[in-house]
Amino acid sequence: MAVGALHKEIEIKVAVPDLPALEIRLRSLGFQIYQPRVFESNLIFDTPDAALRARGELIRIRQAGIKSIFTYKGPATVKRHKEREELELSVGDPQTFGVILERLGYVPRFRYEKFRTEWAISGDDGVVMVDETPIGIYMELEGPADWIDRVAGMLGFAEPDYLNISYARLYAQDCESRGVLPSHMVFDEKAVPLTTGA
Repeated sequence: MAVGALHKEIEIKVAVPDLPALEIRLRSLGFQIYQPRVFESNLIFDTPDAALRARGELIRIRQAGIKSIFTYKGPATVKRHKEREELELSVGDPQTFGVILERLGYVPRFRYEKFRTEWAISGDDGVVMVDETPIGIYMELEGPADWIDRVAGMLGFAEPDYLNISYARLYAQDCESRGVLPSHMVFDEKAVPLTTGA
């Protein structure tokens, strides 16, 4: 989405069993990479009593390459797709912005990392985002609901494949399946401290 814009986010995730096959299929359908693969570090903040989470809201600082973005997401409506308000703005100094959030009473709660590649067809209504994460590869389709269903179908996915939960929830499920305590969804946990430097 355009940073600085008011936006209603409509999306789904699906697990990707074969990344090379997906990339071949995307190209065969006319998709091209319009945002090359980039490493993302995302830090979610909340109040100490998790009030935002209880209301279904989220605030996040994302660093992706040289870009840093602050995001607010409102409560989600989940039917076949997940739909929620999303507001974003560019942040010039994410470390200082994180300290400001902490001074206002928010604390870092969850960090997650991924490598993201974005695909699109020029003039099309939606975006295909391929995320390589520590718990597997996922594809997010974001756009109008009918576009999501059409593109998912062309890529070999159907409604039973749709995942309408966050990466935090996917990570918690993965930890539960492996019998480990959840921490942060990072590639090298020892190298990624939670604190922002406050």
